[in-house]
Amino acid sequence: MAGIITDMTTLKHVPAWQREFADSIRDPRTLLERLGIDDAGLHAAARRAPDFPVRVPEAYLRAMRPGDPEDPLFRQVFPFAEEAHSAAGFDTDPVGDLDAMARPGLLHKYRGRVLLVVTGACAVNCRYCFRRHFPYAEANAVNRHLETNLEYIAEDDSINEVILSGGDPLVLSDERLAPIARRLAAIPHLRRLRIHTRLPVVLPARVDDRLLAWIREMEIPVVTVIHANHANELTPAVGAALDRLAAAGCRLLNQAVLLRGVNDSPRAQVELGEALFDVGVTPYYLHCLDRVEGAAHYAVDDDAGARLLGVVRARLPGYLVPRLVREHAGEPAKTPVIGRGD
Repeated sequence: MAGIITDMTTLKHVPAWQREFADSIRDPRTLLERLGIDDAGLHAAARRAPDFPVRVPEAYLRAMRPGDPEDPLFRQVFPFAEEAHSAAGFDTDPVGDLDAMARPGLLHKYRGRVLLVVTGACAVNCRYCFRRHFPYAEANAVNRHLETNLEYIAEDDSINEVILSGGDPLVLSDERLAPIARRLAAIPHLRRLRIHTRLPVVLPARVDDRLLAWIREMEIPVVTVIHANHANELTPAVGAALDRLAAAGCRLLNQAVLLRGVNDSPRAQVELGEALFDVGVTPYYLHCLDRVEGAAHYAVDDDAGARLLGVVRARLPGYLVPRLVREHAGEPAKTPVIGRGD
């Protein structure tokens, strides 16, 4: 009995978001069953063991349309059979992360800013993830390498912004993440801390009092760049989480990926821009798909993407239209995509 009481007491002190994270769906067959999808081809694909694990939180599952294999959220997380197909030009390091690594887990691609890979874990495993093959075990900026990475940043006064990324940095507990953020904020030449995260969208319970407390106390501005690809992802719970981040002082931006069968229509992009405005988020980037091995079935031709954004610009005010960009390994910045006739 004492052991049971101890376990129950411990459980009470585990944040709700961590319990929800632990209970995420990890079997594609379970995902199909929960959604009531009886497509034979998808069930055959679900029986394969994908090399990139499935992870879907309950909050994200609840935003999907039951019984609909074309649901734009489902299409982002289910391991379709096409993942096993090879495609020319698609490889395991599509944006040159490994060549840009100045220290284990520290990427220095662009002047003035560096990116820290603080974890390999995410709350949802997006099938198009450009880091799905990244060597997180060796290239983690926190595990065994935090001090050398902080020294690198402190010694280079041209760096004025640090991006916390992964994986997803908000998968880390506040007890682990907040001290890192505070130590970065104490570096005199840093002007901003940027957090790239999908958790407020797929697991909005993550935006709790503990997280907001240390963000509110930060001595430098915190920019939170969320990742929403479709208006259906911006549920009332997500909106409430984003409101709380904004109230804590975060500047909120969104980056999306242009995905075939998910958001490659004018309607989808217009609705996303409007929905982001409704929850206080500014559209930032719309990325052309990074050509990562296993994701070719999501690819949209760059010219088609540019034409799509041309239609969107005619339907929305400019501040609701993201910049369509492609990342090229070794380039000093993201490259705007401008198609013929755009």
